[in-house]
Amino acid sequence: MQFRTARLPLLRPKAGVGAVMRQVLFALAPAAAAYVWFFGPGLLFNVLVAAVFCLGSEALILRMRGMPVAPALADYSAVVTAVLLAFALPPLTPWWVTATGSVFAMVFAKHLYGGLGYNVFNPAMAGYVAVLLSFPVAMTAWLPPRMGDLDYEGLSLLESLGYVLAGRLPEGVTLDAITRATPLDSVREGLREMQIFAEIRTNPLFGDFGGRGWEWIDNFIALGGFWLLYRGIIRWHIPVAVLAGVLVPATIASILQPGLAPTPGFHLFSGATLLCAFFIATDPVSAATSPAGRLLYGFGIGLVTWAIRTWGGYPDGVAFAVLLMNMAVPAIDRYTRPRIAGHGRSP
Repeated sequence: MQFRTARLPLLRPKAGVGAVMRQVLFALAPAAAAYVWFFGPGLLFNVLVAAVFCLGSEALILRMRGMPVAPALADYSAVVTAVLLAFALPPLTPWWVTATGSVFAMVFAKHLYGGLGYNVFNPAMAGYVAVLLSFPVAMTAWLPPRMGDLDYEGLSLLESLGYVLAGRLPEGVTLDAITRATPLDSVREGLREMQIFAEIRTNPLFGDFGGRGWEWIDNFIALGGFWLLYRGIIRWHIPVAVLAGVLVPATIASILQPGLAPTPGFHLFSGATLLCAFFIATDPVSAATSPAGRLLYGFGIGLVTWAIRTWGGYPDGVAFAVLLMNMAVPAIDRYTRPRIAGHGRSP
């Protein structure tokens, strides 16, 4: 006897991991274009090197673990890690530094914990911190923006490629001659020399709020973040909390110490504040899960970022703040877990 059977009434997910990661990449594309426009093609080289080593190391680890390679490479998670790491690195980062950060991100920060969905730490930020601590000199190769009223002539495409691949610069050109301090570095050093913030901002590298060129990049990052919010890829809790964690103490400090504390606008449009708020801290694996937990997690990232910028040893504390709050996620999730109606909290 045969019985007629029908398919189970299961709902297919609206978007898989690959579709979500592609949306993230699309949202970052305008900011990447602005980055290349103002600071040259170094970002493209960083993305290419990081993507090759992220994908290659992930494929190698999966093969060693006896797991299928093709589905993991097709979900674009390794590519997103590569792009976020490339954004964090200076434009003239030597290829081997980028490669080291990429391998560390995929092998130690991702697959050491079991791969996608199991990693405790944000892989891109773990890779960035690894090379920041290991190769501090190479992490200072920041370029000034290509602005018409700045007395600066940048490297060409081939000259940039020559330095990234072989450490070779045009004859008579030194790295110190073509690199500049970032706005965060300039403010830190200026305040140490007892300058007031208004005096520091007279530097032509500063714009209306933050660094020239960086303001445009951050605007495009914010537009990409709003697109992800509109598409439902990310939720509002973490971005709002991260921005509040930076801006609230910055506002209080600027009121209590006018002229001595950087303005909230400077903190917003300098460093990786907006990139963190919309693209880094919102990593669904390493972030908190409950609504209250996301708010606490995001605010902690913003607050620690501001504290490191104010008193720490590094100009921008985003990566360290993210990793520190990643460690706090299990406790945050435990104590902010929603209570089921009719049940008490489990111990």
